[in-house]
Amino acid sequence: MFDLGSLATAIAAHGPTARVVIADHQGSSPREVGAAMLVWATGQSGTIGGGALEHEATLRARAMLATGGVRIDRQALGPALGQCCGGAVTLLTEVYAAVPEGDVIARSTDGRAMPLQVKRLLAQARSEGRLPASQLLQGWMIEPVTHPQRHLWIWGAGHVGRALVAVLSALPGVAITWIDTAPNRFPDAPDNVRILPVADPGTAVALAPPNAEHLILTYSHALDLDLCHRLLTHGFASLGLIGSATKWARFRSRLGALGHGTNSIARIRCPIGDPSLGKHPQAIAIGVAAEFLHKTNKNASRQESAG
Repeated sequence: MFDLGSLATAIAAHGPTARVVIADHQGSSPREVGAAMLVWATGQSGTIGGGALEHEATLRARAMLATGGVRIDRQALGPALGQCCGGAVTLLTEVYAAVPEGDVIARSTDGRAMPLQVKRLLAQARSEGRLPASQLLQGWMIEPVTHPQRHLWIWGAGHVGRALVAVLSALPGVAITWIDTAPNRFPDAPDNVRILPVADPGTAVALAPPNAEHLILTYSHALDLDLCHRLLTHGFASLGLIGSATKWARFRSRLGALGHGTNSIARIRCPIGDPSLGKHPQAIAIGVAAEFLHKTNKNASRQESAG
């Protein structure tokens, strides 16, 4: 899917930016159709995978920045690049100085007029709200615009919070809001992470959408408890709390004393992540990310079954 927000951020920070997307593939491919990366004069973000494939694509994209334009490249991964993959990948590279508009970005890769099949797909998207899959169709690249499917609020900018943001901010379709008590609590954050410094973080609970997912890992047990209490009252899609079995036993008792029922309290996951991986911040982040991705994949499987 086409991430207009990331492209807008890159253009604002670096000027004209090349976007490289996997438009098609036959056989084995390092990434799926629609996987993309952005390239500017001094850096890049995202990935199309493949090591040598990405390296050569980056060089071509950077060479295009001065002149602009569009190019299509079809590469056999094995013989051309010395890779073990047996497939062939078609890459579309475009230079953007401004962000395109719309819920579906459709454009010609070779100057031909819009085919009837593409017109029908776009009309269906407008009339039925059913977005097409990313695809290269009769010389036209079609990509639906990505919108956040999940809203994640991370409470706490300590070591674990930083590790979580570093891992989870790279995932597509996730909008992260990161909360702590003061601006100097935060390191430099990825452009797609919303920083929210609030002297009393509990007051920010009211700003969270009711379908948000939350991870609580502040420096203070008292603050953790207050956030759990407020979120149980406010509502949430999921809520994870960092802590030990002893901490969670005390929290269950105290939340019960605050008037929350047993079933309501049981919606909180504590501890978060996979305890077997250890207590290192990155290990906790890996465990949490695995849980997060499992939930994403389960939701996608349900949607495919329903369709």
